Amino acid sequence: MQEFLPCYMSDSNTTNFINPSTFILLGIPDLQMAQVWISIPFCTMYAIAILGNFIILFIVKRETSLHEPMYYFLCMLAITDLVLSTSTLPKMLSIFWFNSREIIFSACLTQMYFIHCFSVMESGIFVAMAWDRYVDICDPLRHSIILTNPKVAKISLAVVLRGSMLVLPYPLLVRQWPYCRTNIIPHTYCEHIAVVKLACTNIRISSYYGLFVAFLVTGLDVFFIAVSYIQILRAIFSLPTKDSQLKTFGTCSSHLCVILISYIPSLFSFLMHRFGHNLALHFHILIANVYLLVPPMLNPIIYGVRTKQIWNRLLQLFTHTGT
Repeated sequence: MQEFLPCYMSDSNTTNFINPSTFILLGIPDLQMAQVWISIPFCTMYAIAILGNFIILFIVKRETSLHEPMYYFLCMLAITDLVLSTSTLPKMLSIFWFNSREIIFSACLTQMYFIHCFSVMESGIFVAMAWDRYVDICDPLRHSIILTNPKVAKISLAVVLRGSMLVLPYPLLVRQWPYCRTNIIPHTYCEHIAVVKLACTNIRISSYYGLFVAFLVTGLDVFFIAVSYIQILRAIFSLPTKDSQLKTFGTCSSHLCVILISYIPSLFSFLMHRFGHNLALHFHILIANVYLLVPPMLNPIIYGVRTKQIWNRLLQLFTHTGT
């Protein structure tokens, strides 16, 4: 991304400094005139994400029949989505609407940590949900014995600790690098690699560690999810009738949709950052925003529509309210 920086540097921002007090977030370079219009779909997605995920949390909390491992993990996913979208969009809208581009150095590092930490947590939640589906379909009689509340709590704690510890070196390393080129970030938020590339030193440690975390988390998590679903599909195809096969597969369809919606844009954005140097910068930025806004918006919709218990409870809630 460094090759795009000179176009946006000004004399006031190229003076030598070691630790910048603030960074300047440009927003979406080359699309500044259209940012107000771009903010409309972004703001709409954020509003849907906030409303949808809070409804999921409310329904699961109120409905005692939903106090099961699958819905506990779904609540974790909803909280993660709320944090991910809230970590980026309010500042993004302040850039689009009020041209408020400055962000304090420590606030930038905090935003970076929350974005990447909760992205790793979300991937871990997908693994936990895949294991829950595997146990429920392949060993249903022991599901309540294997996935007890203490076991679910331990899995949840492991997911949180893994995300917290793996991403902690990101801001710690970024804080130590000297910055003597510019404090302008051609992005809407403090994405790790976008900030690291502003340092005027050898950034191989940060770059390699970022690659290590990406491949470790994505590689291992996708592997475990794939193994779970291979076993699930084997169990489904061994069922005697097509109706029972479709019904059983339907219990996994929402989870599969959510995984694809989350992993594909994220992987696409990651590959573009590493190898898509010939693509326009604003295209990079738009994709990076899409993968942080679209999944939090679609996840509660998918689970709300595809999960019968949640859908019925939602209908009852609005029917009761209307009455």
